[in-house]
Amino acid sequence: MLKPFQIVKKNYLLSISFVLINVCVCAQNGLSDEKESVKKVIVQLFDAMKAGDSTRLAAVFHPEARLQTASLHPKTGQTTLETDDISAFITQVGMPHPEIYDERITAYEISVDGPLATAWTPYRFYVGEKFSHCGVNAFQLFKSKDGWKIIQITDTRRRESCEESKN
Repeated sequence: MLKPFQIVKKNYLLSISFVLINVCVCAQNGLSDEKESVKKVIVQLFDAMKAGDSTRLAAVFHPEARLQTASLHPKTGQTTLETDDISAFITQVGMPHPEIYDERITAYEISVDGPLATAWTPYRFYVGEKFSHCGVNAFQLFKSKDGWKIIQITDTRRRESCEESKN
């Protein structure tokens, strides 16, 4: 038979366990909500690209955002890093065009720490229904008073090793 002290001790430990579990679940739910908010901004970017809507496209970017492409130069075999102007990107992609620019994200890997988020998103890019290229986007986002904004996108682009490129 348990003594009164042992019963209190077991109940105390059980209560502490429930509190800790609830704290962990709440913390995970908060983080999960932030990850969903980050994903929503990325989805908005690609929806605006499909629609050719420069206003919606500009709304997802921080004023100091940068775009970069990391690639292997076909002639020299050297790796290169090219930086593109964000306003030129918004103008080019954010206007109506004859065929839809359809960047299909195949997975999301999102990490959040306070006001900073990173998203790794493999993709396949189509112009209309025609496959163009594949690669990975590496997003950096900042949570401002206006919500999550993209501050950096660095991507890779290739035509080889795109397993689902025949779709």
